[in-house]
Amino acid sequence: MSETSTKPYLLRAIYEWCTDNGYTPYMAAVVDGATRVPMEFVKNGEIVLNISFSATSGLKMENDLIRFSARFGGVSRDITVPVDNVVAIYARENGQGMAFEATNKADAEAAEEEGEDTTAEDVAPAHTAPALSSVPTAPHKPEDRDADGDGNDDVPDPPKKGGRPTLTRIK
Repeated sequence: MSETSTKPYLLRAIYEWCTDNGYTPYMAAVVDGATRVPMEFVKNGEIVLNISFSATSGLKMENDLIRFSARFGGVSRDITVPVDNVVAIYARENGQGMAFEATNKADAEAAEEEGEDTTAEDVAPAHTAPALSSVPTAPHKPEDRDADGDGNDDVPDPPKKGGRPTLTRIK
């Protein structure tokens, strides 16, 4: 019997931490054939989703899949993201969370078919534990939430150097 990955448990824990502290949980995921998301919101093969209680309906964070319904442009859409495709989960307000290494088996198989050399660093085995990295912390300043003054803090601007903490994914 194979051992269950720790990744879905860590995702659920960070989600619960965000909601318990009044933060908005965001999830970043790699988009492939197994991912059902609105393609018009995919950038560079990835999508960032607000998975808060107020933004989703019927959120199920299972060991293999994360499923929920959400509105995009007023239209309800069913979203399905394999846990293996999740690359980060974090709080929108302060960037604290956890990043993971994406395990995209389709890319590795395509590279092998094209004759590209792949090394152990390029393809992580399915039974390998997810790689984790810490996020630096800094004191949270309430006045920084809407620095541009337009009242639209739905889409956060990237934090400035030396200011708020950032989530950095290391490949």
